[in-house]
Amino acid sequence: MKTSSAKAKGRKLQQDVRDMLLEHSEGLTTDDIRSTSMGAGGEDILFSTAAREAFPWTVEVKAQEKLNVWSAYAQAEENNPGDYEPIVFFKRNRSKTFVMLDAEYFVREWRK
Repeated sequence: MKTSSAKAKGRKLQQDVRDMLLEHSEGLTTDDIRSTSMGAGGEDILFSTAAREAFPWTVEVKAQEKLNVWSAYAQAEENNPGDYEPIVFFKRNRSKTFVMLDAEYFVREWRK
């Protein structure tokens, strides 16, 4: 796959993740949850202060056929701008989008 095609695939998933988050949030706009440009360092999805209250995560997005989930999670941890929970959204061709996060965090938040 060409580099430009791979970047387009990643950019599309980042935008889809942003749209999913916006769809399930009240009062937030595209100014509050933004997809970064491909190749930019740091988080893949940027959150305003208001959005961080609703989504206290640092997000890594991967659109790859073969994904090293450990490496993707480590990248989310490294790009963490504060004390936010690392979360990885990922998918491959013709699949649903999945989320990887710490199990203890999931259980703790699920019970709130």
